[in-house]
Amino acid sequence: MKKIQTTCNYCALGCNLDFYVEAEKITQVNPTKDYPVNRGFACIKGLSLDKQINRRRSPLPVITNQRGEPEQVSWNRAFAYTARKIKELQAAYGAESVAAISTGQLTLEEMALLGHIGRNHLKINIDGNTRLCMATSVVAHKQAFGFDAPPYTLADFEYSDTILFIGANPVVAHPIVWDRVRFSKTPHTLIVIDPRKSETARNADEWFGITPKSDLVFLYALAALLIGKGWIDRGYIEAHTEGFTEFKEAVRMFTPQYAEKITGIAPERLEGLAKTIYEGRAVSFWWTMGVNQGYEAVRTAQAIIALALMTGNIGRPGTGANSLTGQVDAMGSRLFSNTAGLYGGGDFDNPKRRAAVAKALHCGESLLAVKPTIPYNAIIENINAGKIKGLWILCTNPRHSWVNNETFRSAVEKLELFIVQDIYPDTDSARLSTVFLPVVPGIQKEGTMINTERRLSALRPVIEKMPDEKNDLEVLLGIGDALGLQQELALWRGPKDIFNLMKECSRNMPCDITGVDYDALAGSQGMQWPCSEGAAAGDIERRLFEDGIYYTPSKKAQFIFEKPLENPAPRSAEFPLYLNTGRGTVGQWHTQTRTREVAYVADVSIEKAHAFISPGLAKAHRIAENDVIEITSHNGQSARFYARVSDSVDDIQIFAPLHYIETNKLTLSIYDSYSKEPSFKYTPVAVKKVGAV
Repeated sequence: MKKIQTTCNYCALGCNLDFYVEAEKITQVNPTKDYPVNRGFACIKGLSLDKQINRRRSPLPVITNQRGEPEQVSWNRAFAYTARKIKELQAAYGAESVAAISTGQLTLEEMALLGHIGRNHLKINIDGNTRLCMATSVVAHKQAFGFDAPPYTLADFEYSDTILFIGANPVVAHPIVWDRVRFSKTPHTLIVIDPRKSETARNADEWFGITPKSDLVFLYALAALLIGKGWIDRGYIEAHTEGFTEFKEAVRMFTPQYAEKITGIAPERLEGLAKTIYEGRAVSFWWTMGVNQGYEAVRTAQAIIALALMTGNIGRPGTGANSLTGQVDAMGSRLFSNTAGLYGGGDFDNPKRRAAVAKALHCGESLLAVKPTIPYNAIIENINAGKIKGLWILCTNPRHSWVNNETFRSAVEKLELFIVQDIYPDTDSARLSTVFLPVVPGIQKEGTMINTERRLSALRPVIEKMPDEKNDLEVLLGIGDALGLQQELALWRGPKDIFNLMKECSRNMPCDITGVDYDALAGSQGMQWPCSEGAAAGDIERRLFEDGIYYTPSKKAQFIFEKPLENPAPRSAEFPLYLNTGRGTVGQWHTQTRTREVAYVADVSIEKAHAFISPGLAKAHRIAENDVIEITSHNGQSARFYARVSDSVDDIQIFAPLHYIETNKLTLSIYDSYSKEPSFKYTPVAVKKVGAV
């Protein structure tokens, strides 16, 4: 029997698991005991990864033939057809008439290869579904710190005596994080700021149930209180930051009394929170999608960063302004996909970076993409406007997950070529494809993942592929070869080759990984960047900014702020309620294409779309538990849900889990101005009862 250690490719933690395999059959899955992320624990999703080995699925591609019928074909024919159609569209409509959307569940190497083929050679736009979760944090980090650099290590949860979760629900979304909080040996105060009384809020020492999308006012008022009381670290501010004087003046107007009108939080409670932060020796601020998925999300994230900077709670154990990522390799996507920035970070128009990347890739600078990709929303909008004729999506399901998702359905109808590369042929998106390229799941793949704390870990195949089965890297190479790029891809033939290219691209950048050995990652404890050549390889924890030096030109962190925006879609008499969305249960994941194979998850999950309403709202509309309700959105769409009556929401809120296609039928095409991340968390709606059980 073999034991193979690999990385779970669900959430951002990147837990490691030990698979026991005999005669190409998985007999047992255990959490890796000494892996510093999960230390012998795992959630039901990771422990059930073996369920994704399904030999009943055909390993061969399917194309829509001239009669409009799906036809199973050989891989060579599929590669040739796909390459020919891409070339025809570009010849007829221009290079940017084709686009692609990738995912944070691909390996670093697969995303890098896609970026090389698509952005450098084909000159197409490629964005990732990480745009839906982490774009806000990326921009906030870049502007405040000078680089996309989450500063923490997960061990900081256990060093912190004051933990604030802002728009985060780790009990459900990051259960291993929650274990670290729950079992921490450091006595701590846990505070949750969230419009909904989430599972995490129910376990907090104090919950601040703010009015939806009043985050920025709340945080500015908290900052003003800390400044007014003198509860700040003036020494740190002076030595390591810029822009504080202007920030101080800007937040002066956000008095507790003013904030109460917007947020619903009484002044004495806000002052109590400020005092708790002041009295904390190691205060950590953690945010995730409740902040990121908003129409002024970047400034909200930067307000959290400002709180950490002004109180000196950064760069020390148990501190930080810390974003929790959504997908396992979102960090790999952010740094090594060649989409929003060059490989290893840096701008496309920076001559020094262009020269360094070209040298690392052994190519001419003229080959490199010259500008960032257009974002996800612009890709969909350009399809609907007739400018993009071909779309290639990899391991994502935007017919379900895209905001205001009927706009994606209408976009697909306008496409001449729709390529879907996925494990499953029956996702909401795959059923609409003109080319379906089946790939194996993560436990049959090799490569590297970078988790939310910047830790690189090894993905290694647990069982071998069957005849005709292909992984994403092989499919990308097959299409690249069919495009005539055999010689150009000579250095990109395997994951280790690509990883070593990316190492060179990272040299002397903040995310330097030149000291990481690809082979040594297997069976290891992983390695956090930065880890430059010659650095100590045994460091399990690598916290950023311990020296107070940042990646900005001045080496100082920036206070960045802006007057809160007017709500672009306020409640009204017609739409008097707020719709909020988020994770439903620990076992559910995104659009449920993977977790549906886990019997336990299927048993404990509600099969049909459901929404949570308050007892007061239920009484006002004479709605009982499990009645059918119709929710009508500000966007003109309606969808039906089963009602769940719960005190987790107040009388002006409805909460619907994101795992059902009906939910994003209702969300709005509104985006943060800087990150272009969709505002999933806020939609004005109306509700009515349409049926009883």
